[in-house]
Amino acid sequence: MLVRDLPASAETAPMVLPGVRGSETSPTSWASRIGVPATSKGAFAFWGGFKRWGQWSAAPGVFTSFAMWGGGEIDLREARFEEREVTIRCITIMGGIQVKVPNDLHVEVRGIGIMGGFDDKATGEGTPGSPRVTVTGFALMGGVGVDRKLRRAEKERLRGERRKEL
Repeated sequence: MLVRDLPASAETAPMVLPGVRGSETSPTSWASRIGVPATSKGAFAFWGGFKRWGQWSAAPGVFTSFAMWGGGEIDLREARFEEREVTIRCITIMGGIQVKVPNDLHVEVRGIGIMGGFDDKATGEGTPGSPRVTVTGFALMGGVGVDRKLRRAEKERLRGERRKEL
């Protein structure tokens, strides 16, 4: 599509486009979720864990997460954003970090795994107007996984449709 790479204005509500990741979900009003003050600048786990989920707001610029002999979860499906672009830096040593992103979010994964892994299967375009998230970092004898997941509301809607079919 010729307009895919054009910047979307903050007032433009994203539309669902055929062939774009997330076209199976209902559109989200990204304009209402951008510009919210940050509630978290980073996360740390040493022999333990951390979790960022629900309606939290990612810090602008770089959100840094670290896990050593532990794990963490960063869930962006309901997250708010202070700015339209954010980099999530994941560093793990003998641990793991799981990043969950909605289907309609722009995602680029760039990381290195040594004796471990840095999964990039979620890389792809989102809908117009959605924030751009870059997941980067380093995994030593551990792993970072980035997966596209449905939002809770979408899961419940699909569950309701299946019940109606029965």
